[in-house]
Amino acid sequence: MKNNRVVRVLIPIVLVVVWLIGAGIGGPYFGRVSEVAQNDQSTFLPSSAEATKVGQRYLDFVGDEEIPAIAIFTSTEKLTPDQLEKLGALAEDVTATEGVSSASPLIPSEDGLAAQAFVGVDTDADLEDTVGKVREIIKADTPEGVEAHITGPAGFTSDLVEAFAGIDGLLLIVALALVLVILLVVYRSVILPFAVLATSMFALCVALLTNWWLAKADILTLTGQTQGILFILVIGAATDYSLLYTARYSEELKRHESKATATWAALKGVLEPITASGGTVIAGLLCLLLSDLGSNRSLGPVAAIGIVFAMLSALTLLPSLLYLLGRVAYWPRRPRFDPNRTDEEQTHTGVYAKAGAFVAKRPRTVWVVCTLLLAAGAAFVPTLKADGVPPSEFVLGYSDARDGQQKLGEHFPGGSGSPAYVLTGEDSLQQVADTLLANDGVASVSVVAADSPSGSAGVTADGIQAFGPPGTPAPAPTVSEGQVMLLATLADAADSDAAIDTVVELRETLAGTAEIGGTTATDLDTRTTSERDRTLIIPIVLAVILVILIALLRSVLAPVLLIATTALSFGTAMGTAAIVFNHILDFPGADPSVPLYGFVFLVALGIDYNIFLMTRVREESMRHGTRDGVLRGLAVTGGVITSAGIVLAATFAALAVIPILFLAQLAFIVAFGVLLDTFLVRTLLVPALVYDIGPAVWWPSKLRKVTGDKPRHAEAE
Repeated sequence: MKNNRVVRVLIPIVLVVVWLIGAGIGGPYFGRVSEVAQNDQSTFLPSSAEATKVGQRYLDFVGDEEIPAIAIFTSTEKLTPDQLEKLGALAEDVTATEGVSSASPLIPSEDGLAAQAFVGVDTDADLEDTVGKVREIIKADTPEGVEAHITGPAGFTSDLVEAFAGIDGLLLIVALALVLVILLVVYRSVILPFAVLATSMFALCVALLTNWWLAKADILTLTGQTQGILFILVIGAATDYSLLYTARYSEELKRHESKATATWAALKGVLEPITASGGTVIAGLLCLLLSDLGSNRSLGPVAAIGIVFAMLSALTLLPSLLYLLGRVAYWPRRPRFDPNRTDEEQTHTGVYAKAGAFVAKRPRTVWVVCTLLLAAGAAFVPTLKADGVPPSEFVLGYSDARDGQQKLGEHFPGGSGSPAYVLTGEDSLQQVADTLLANDGVASVSVVAADSPSGSAGVTADGIQAFGPPGTPAPAPTVSEGQVMLLATLADAADSDAAIDTVVELRETLAGTAEIGGTTATDLDTRTTSERDRTLIIPIVLAVILVILIALLRSVLAPVLLIATTALSFGTAMGTAAIVFNHILDFPGADPSVPLYGFVFLVALGIDYNIFLMTRVREESMRHGTRDGVLRGLAVTGGVITSAGIVLAATFAALAVIPILFLAQLAFIVAFGVLLDTFLVRTLLVPALVYDIGPAVWWPSKLRKVTGDKPRHAEAE
């Protein structure tokens, strides 16, 4: 007996120590994610993409790759010779900055109101740090009356990295603060909220540690985007699973005097719903591995690892902490052992017992009205503009690169500094050049030539020769494997829809003759790949989750209903998002991956609450019949599931503190969708549907034959 008691205490202590060691090792990695993170959009495209193939060949022509930055200087009055001289000297001074590999001579605009210089940033340098230093030097020494900005691909990437900088600090602080406030309100306890927060944070530390080393070994990819989602997902999921366990443990402490017996009973009660819930999320996330886009594909395993540790912490660390603390964990509302206790009081009183009674009176009316309300919201889905946004719009709020690009477009061809790369055969050089120059969307064309001096008409660096009007003889180009590389400066900003239309038109015109890459082509191929991923992955996620639910509920009809209601809820969330984004927040649009991410999270996470509810309904139905089981299951799980929904919505809403358009949109869609699912779908729609259908909902399992299932409203009649 004494040995058993020692073992019962020793096991939880060992588990807590193991988690403490893991969190202690993983904690310092919060500040080291940038060492392994990638945010270059071009690296996410599949190798089969045209922009990827052209980009890889580009290095064969120019040698070492640089990330171009553009220093743009503007004035309301024509720049004087003295100002131009100072700006030219300033551009030369920038080359002394660590990480800067080259700088072009100053190029004045035709209207005399602006000048630009191209700055090459070494790809091995710390881009944000290098661009930051260049900005400081240029803005500090720019002559009075002249405004300076750093734009171009390097400028935009630097702004994006800076916007993600708050993930390690601000995002975590906001998310944890929101969760703590909610837990204090829910538990009305001093100790329990901190035990749950510790469970979440320990899971996050170990998940981050695992993902960091896998990224270091190039097994998976970490980006600023996936990092933010990982943080929120682990905190939200671990807290949700913890809420389920603490509620069940409290119930069992009232039934059993021994906390060991209560712990074991609580673990048995939550093991199936937590593993099924986590399994659906993991399965949905791993479906992203089917994506052709690296940024989508990378999120799957990174987030799935996070969910694994969220489940493990809720099933090992939290039970160990609560076992060691005992009933004092719930102080001042300690659950007291009552040998005469029954569940009747809980299943017939409270807000969710009243909700069940409301459903039981007119179940068909309830589910029909709920369905119509959801369908009305989903009707606005076609108005969601999710066909892509310019990279210049990725950062919300102030962006020096975006302001610089606007100034650049006022005085130079919009595509300056970010030309389209056109790869063609040596024999087709003149034909392709003439075709490019004949397009209104192309401002100028040059060719990479190894031994030529700097040309004119927008040519900015040694090794480039410019073409004149169509028909002008081609300069001597660099030839690699029988091919040459042309650079086409577009008339419109490289990330604009007009520039994309130009690249689409050129690809159609030059099909079979030339291939086109560069910034604009990368953006185009990314949008196209995202749309393909969305079409492929969404049906697969639905099918995978349906199979899991069939196995869990031992039924076919019930899982189909749960999937249908969750999908309808997703449609309503997207339709509402369209209204908010288009008419209230006035967003420029949405990335094609926004609906995909929203779907994966809302369906995989939204189905969790139906799993929590329906596993308990099934348990109660075995003893009391389906219709009574619905009412009992709703009454018992209502409070904890609502709390879990609010926590998850709050954690995803915290993503909005990061000034990134994608994360702000995802924050709204998931937070609103989770609340909709929590308060409408799970509280009214699903219970009303199951109550109305009755035992047949469990078809084809034997549970459909349980008797004593006469509807309450029928009894009243």
